[in-house]
Amino acid sequence: MSAPVFDLELARKTLEAQPFSRLVQARLTAFGDDAATLELDIRPELQQQNGFLHGGVLSYAADNALTFAAGAALGPSVLTSGFSIQYVRPARGVTLSARAEVVSAGRRQAVVRADLVTVDEDGTEKLCAVAQGTVLTV
Repeated sequence: MSAPVFDLELARKTLEAQPFSRLVQARLTAFGDDAATLELDIRPELQQQNGFLHGGVLSYAADNALTFAAGAALGPSVLTSGFSIQYVRPARGVTLSARAEVVSAGRRQAVVRADLVTVDEDGTEKLCAVAQGTVLTV
């Protein structure tokens, strides 16, 4: 029996099964071809005291986008081994978009990079963080 196809529908079900992803109301807007995009609306309850999106929310989005992109390359049974994030500017806007793409993949491991951008009301995008991580099959 062959393994189930890991497509956008299954990826969205996987995201929906994560309680924290439901809490922040994250959504998977693209998945496949060794890439994934995770988005969430920037709401007051996700901000820190200065009105910027909290760094923990940015890290969550980076981690999940990296892992879903790796899953597009390696299959659905993957976990983040580790990642780093660099904050480029404070995150302000209407939407956060974490766009991840596999840089290199083998049979059991992938190295993935993500750009995190905020989108304003008029559609203007601003890079706010970059992340890179290693994802392993389990």
